[in-house]
Amino acid sequence: MKSGVRPIQFVVWSGLLLIIFIIVGAFVAEQRRGGGTVDSGFLVYGDVPQFSVTNQFGKVVTKESLEGKLWVANIIFTRCPGPCAQMTRQMVALQKAVPADWPVQFVSLTTDPEFDNPAILSKYAKKFGADQKRWWFLTGTKRSMVDLAVKGLMLTTLDKPEEQRELPEDMFIHSTISVLVDGQGRVRKTLETLPPDNEEGEELAATYKEDSVKRMREAIEQLLKEGTTK
Repeated sequence: MKSGVRPIQFVVWSGLLLIIFIIVGAFVAEQRRGGGTVDSGFLVYGDVPQFSVTNQFGKVVTKESLEGKLWVANIIFTRCPGPCAQMTRQMVALQKAVPADWPVQFVSLTTDPEFDNPAILSKYAKKFGADQKRWWFLTGTKRSMVDLAVKGLMLTTLDKPEEQRELPEDMFIHSTISVLVDGQGRVRKTLETLPPDNEEGEELAATYKEDSVKRMREAIEQLLKEGTTK
């Protein structure tokens, strides 16, 4: 009897180990498909859905246009009397900090597509010194821009009631964060680009800007190590 116990125990334990390996393998595969954290330690917040908008050159941009690239996105509008200029300068600083041969695209959505046509966006890009090969300014229908911003990138964009407007151009309420998307079109990190409202001063703003650029560049480097880019 005893001579037959060991082979049976071996088979049972081998089977249990095989099941464990299968479970672990499935878990890792699910993590890499977007079910949790991966090598960088960043969560997967969600997938950007399909979209079709237009860049400053009048060319159609879809989710596939950015496949295999990391992209850093924000939302602004060219008539903005508030934080948009500062947000754009922040992105310019990040653009300078990220080597041109890295597979990274910078993306700015407009929350004012009825005014911000491709020609106006191109002029705005030149004004701030954007590298337009690496930085797309996107416009489209109001619906397509809201869907991409809110449903895709988890950015806020709202029309501001007239009674709350301090200036005629103060038409929108929108996020001031930057969003980092990986090469599979998944939102992986958000980063506030402006100092808190209760903290003022040019020196503080400069320090915050430098720190924000540094943290986003480090996040980009971490995601590049995951191998989701081309």
